Amino acid sequence: MQVFFIAGKATDSVTHGFLPAAARLGLDVTILTDRPEEHTGHRVLPCDVTDYREIVHAGRPDAYFSNSDHLQAATALAAEFHGLPGKDWKAALRCKNKHLMRAHLGDVWSTPFPVPRDAPYPLVVKPREGVASEDVVLVRSPDELALLPAPRRPMVAEEYLRGELHTLETLNGRVLGSFHTTLSPEPHFIEERLDWAPPPPETPQVLAQLAELGVGFGACHTEFVVRDGRARIVEVNYRMIGDHCDFLLAELLGRDLFADVLLTHLGEPPVFEPATGLAATVDYLVADRSGVLRGAPEPGVTRHGEATVTYRPQRSSGDVITLTRTNRDYLGTIQVVGPDRAAVEGALAQFRRTGTWSVD
Repeated sequence: MQVFFIAGKATDSVTHGFLPAAARLGLDVTILTDRPEEHTGHRVLPCDVTDYREIVHAGRPDAYFSNSDHLQAATALAAEFHGLPGKDWKAALRCKNKHLMRAHLGDVWSTPFPVPRDAPYPLVVKPREGVASEDVVLVRSPDELALLPAPRRPMVAEEYLRGELHTLETLNGRVLGSFHTTLSPEPHFIEERLDWAPPPPETPQVLAQLAELGVGFGACHTEFVVRDGRARIVEVNYRMIGDHCDFLLAELLGRDLFADVLLTHLGEPPVFEPATGLAATVDYLVADRSGVLRGAPEPGVTRHGEATVTYRPQRSSGDVITLTRTNRDYLGTIQVVGPDRAAVEGALAQFRRTGTWSVD
């Protein structure tokens, strides 16, 4: 069976997750991309993948698939045109465009720029279609808003949602699991740590909001806050969770999750069993200054007692670090999986003590 992967830049999720899964399934893959130089070792077709018409003209495979935030709507439109399984393109557009999402749900005050004088400060200012907490900042007054740099792209301002931050990982509307998220101090919103945890009791509220948006096909990663028994969505990424947590999720579920997602797009949704019951944490090493990375641990997998520690560098020794106050400041990720929370915490603390990261 032939599958068209719709891709922008090369990512570990696609290169080391979905492409090997396609090989295990015996699929014939063609990568449609506007960055053909980044995708080596596979059949590549240059294409303006931001334009659904160009994707349609590239041919009719057995399935279209994309793991890119930016390309979900275009991929969904191409699938719909050819009568193939896929996401609702309207839902994909609502999820990517934060103003459309807020307008559709109607539960959070939100406005595109310019911000009106009577706005309910504090506000979170963010790109309308941004990712990785880029240009996301908390502003407490009109004076702070006025100090922000001139926008380079369409922006929205919305009510600051206070509460405990969680993720919800779903496939075809089924809950796969949840992470509790620890953020950096205000006014920025960098994810510093994720802890695998049972979905909170308010999860049905999130599922209802996703259904209202039209989300129900394929993988989805949703961030939401809970306060006083109420859950409200912060952001919907209509694809698998990123920053290597997709590989962790597959391990925790004890499944070939990348293959499961591809099978869904081929019209063969998988049947799931309960998760493995393991404990897990992803700890992000975040640069605290600009400079040159002089030292960092080597990538690898080690055992600490009953826990397994996987270190994945995201920057290499000698790289120039320019602080952005976003997820782009990650130096690497420490992933720890163990039989219980105590084993995970002990292994993480030990790795942190012995590892050295130096930015000059």
